[in-house]
Amino acid sequence: MGIRKLGHYSIRTGDLEASRRFYTEMLGLREGFRPPFKFPGIWLYDSNDESDFGVVHIIGIDANDPQGLKDYLGDKDEASLFGTGAVDHVAFLATGLEDMRARLLRRAMDFTERTVPSLGLYQVFIADPSGVTIEMNYPHAEAHALGLA
Repeated sequence: MGIRKLGHYSIRTGDLEASRRFYTEMLGLREGFRPPFKFPGIWLYDSNDESDFGVVHIIGIDANDPQGLKDYLGDKDEASLFGTGAVDHVAFLATGLEDMRARLLRRAMDFTERTVPSLGLYQVFIADPSGVTIEMNYPHAEAHALGLA
């Protein structure tokens, strides 16, 4: 038995709506089925196929009723919930570099770009509302067509 692929990653946040907007409007994920857990949250999918249980799980922190979350996932110090901590970044393979750059520029979001010729990739790094670094990997040909590489 071996690992086939990353199932999902989860982010705890005090601002569920800001995270929802970032992941749907900026990254193009869509909200889908989520079991009725006793804490707020959303599951985000990269396709219409919900059999993979989503790629990003956003866990809302309800300051008025945190017990459901604590019972299910354990308690965490809220001060430790910003940034990527021990996880440096989360990466996605993607297409649509021109559209992504346009969205980032339109919203005046900070981002870093670089080319990795040996991998045939053009990378865009952005931070989500919780400070998690997101790496978007695009085919080098898309960057070349835009005059970026």
